[in-house]
Amino acid sequence: MDALQLRKQLSNYTAQLFDEGFLDEQFTQLQQLQDENNPNFVVEVVTLFFQDSERLLDELAKSLVQPEVDFKKVDAHVHQLKGSSSSIGAHRVQRSCISFRNCCNDRNVEGCLKSLQEVRHEYSLIKDKLETLFSLEQQLLGAPSE
Repeated sequence: MDALQLRKQLSNYTAQLFDEGFLDEQFTQLQQLQDENNPNFVVEVVTLFFQDSERLLDELAKSLVQPEVDFKKVDAHVHQLKGSSSSIGAHRVQRSCISFRNCCNDRNVEGCLKSLQEVRHEYSLIKDKLETLFSLEQQLLGAPSE
């Protein structure tokens, strides 16, 4: 595939991620911080987001199966996940975290468990979609120019 076709595919795929609500304008702002001095900036930031999110999701799962759930601790983890997803523009993950925090405030274990499933699902989707986006970007870098 030549660079022109790849560029068009990348552009369409990125637009689709915005249209479907996976990403918001914060991701665009993140991309604008990338330049020739730091060409991997977005990938590095998103990779840190993936690592941090997986750690937080594991902590949340452990916290919610305790005999006595510490809702303050659970809420703190969800708040952190909400902040980091917001900072990279992972809009649907952020939205899921808002519902999760409401369940924490209500001290609703069942609601928290359902919210954790929802957040895991949205996280898994955005991780796959961003990995595909980065793969397309890599292909474009290696494509023959028009």
